[in-house]
Amino acid sequence: MENKYFNEAMIGNKNMLATFTGKGEVQRIYFPSKDNRQYLDYFHTGIKINNSQLIYLHDDVNNVYKQYYDTDTNVLNTEITNTYFNLKILQTDYVMIKENVLVKKYIFLNDGKIDLNTNFYIHSSLLTDYNNHVSCKIIEGGMLQYAHDFTFSTFAKGQKLAKHQINGSKETIKSGDIYDKDYIGMSNDTSICYDLGTIHPQEKKTLEICMAIGENKNISAIENEIERIKKIDLNKEYTEAKSYWRKYVKDHNGLNLKEPQNSYEEKIYDIYKRSILLFPLLTNSETGGIIASAEVDENFTQCGRYAYCWTRDAVFMTKALDILKMQKETDKFYKVFCKKTQSRNGMWEQRFFTDGKLAPAWGYQIDETASVVYGIYEHYQYTKDEKFLKDNLTMCEKAVDFLKRYIKDWLKVDGEDQHDKDKVKQEMEESLKTKGHKYHVSYDLWEMCEGIHLYSLASIYAAFECIMRIYRVLGDKTSNFEDNRLKDEKIIKSERELEKLQTEIKKYINQNMYDEERKTYLRNTEDQKMDISIIGAVTPFNVFKPKEKKIVNTVERINLSLRTYTRWLSTI
Repeated sequence: MENKYFNEAMIGNKNMLATFTGKGEVQRIYFPSKDNRQYLDYFHTGIKINNSQLIYLHDDVNNVYKQYYDTDTNVLNTEITNTYFNLKILQTDYVMIKENVLVKKYIFLNDGKIDLNTNFYIHSSLLTDYNNHVSCKIIEGGMLQYAHDFTFSTFAKGQKLAKHQINGSKETIKSGDIYDKDYIGMSNDTSICYDLGTIHPQEKKTLEICMAIGENKNISAIENEIERIKKIDLNKEYTEAKSYWRKYVKDHNGLNLKEPQNSYEEKIYDIYKRSILLFPLLTNSETGGIIASAEVDENFTQCGRYAYCWTRDAVFMTKALDILKMQKETDKFYKVFCKKTQSRNGMWEQRFFTDGKLAPAWGYQIDETASVVYGIYEHYQYTKDEKFLKDNLTMCEKAVDFLKRYIKDWLKVDGEDQHDKDKVKQEMEESLKTKGHKYHVSYDLWEMCEGIHLYSLASIYAAFECIMRIYRVLGDKTSNFEDNRLKDEKIIKSERELEKLQTEIKKYINQNMYDEERKTYLRNTEDQKMDISIIGAVTPFNVFKPKEKKIVNTVERINLSLRTYTRWLSTI
């Protein structure tokens, strides 16, 4: 499998996500969620003109590329001009809104002076393993690649196959001389070919390819489904896709930006609208879970992969969603995803699949838990929905209880009552002991260093502040306690404890994470280094004020560290 580091474009609907290179090569297709599973090893298209070798559309020395979206949509266009044959190809990719079908429309224009006898090829290889082997069956107008639990159908609308090859296709595809007597075979890669005939000078020809993913049912049901899709009016689907996304942009213009007046404003406006169109492609519509990014680097050559939901990352993405009038999506993230993924002890693990299942992890990050409490109150700031706070109060209290125990353990804070001591002792008797602590050491937000980190402590400080503000907002609307008197007493006691812990956190930071010689805060207690995560103590977590002398010194030091001075020399 190739290393796929960059996604130049994305398209999709509620259930399907597809990513592309800047040359129009589809790299990944996810279904039925945005993180799992991914089907493609590769999906290559090409043309054979007259007696040429195969000309890959995504990779040929004579190809010139231009890529863009239809205005305010997730409909992607890639213009490919083959300068050798003067053939212009407009490739348009979009996913139907109500059907889980990716459509690839090709318009071929012969811009030269000679006839072009043209054949179109697809070479598709799916991911396979020993326990779920991919095979292929040739169908009317295309191919059905399948394993035990899925089918991946690729077929043309109104076009018959000219030839195909299931076994040994890798050896023959470059020449275009594919051939196979078998209509079915045990191979994860298959080539098919469509004869477009002769394209005369200034003549256009069109080919429409559908890619559909489904469950592996009985063969008759699969074939019926393919025939049903073939009858869909693709022109209507194309128009509907554009209308849907343009309405989506209009409905979510939360900043009420007006049409740009100059090129600078136009660039900002384009980025803004593209952000609006991106968020629904990254979000699980059932749970509200949001992936950090469409998957990159499947072979782990550069990173640990990103198509997962970190609660911390998603919390800050929901702040953007709130600005863009996507409050319902944010509600779902907290009320469905976060409730589904919270551990019994109140914490959140490092990362999850967007359906709520635990994803591969290698430790935990305490700010993942603190950020959720912070995020819930931040969401309330936009909505002023007290019911939302009440619905999530118990979840927040469980998280804060965990954070309190964590802080008391790692900072050796005194003052916990005997009931809490006994409860913690009972809970942790059989758990992992780390350097004399009851709780496992936390990673920093970069997942690089284990220990005590300024950013992590700041996030906990903010979580304590937010739960106190939640109590104040709800007032007598909380129903977690036996009666108002006991409720008030418990809240007052909790607030006193939290305020004391906040004081201890700031005290610990100033005593252990400030370099008196350099006059700067440090990112942790281990390496005496600075990085930009230190600013988290100012914004968004408000442990310190921006104008405090120590903060001003730290920011100046960071600026000096990041700035590069270049001396320009004139040439003689």
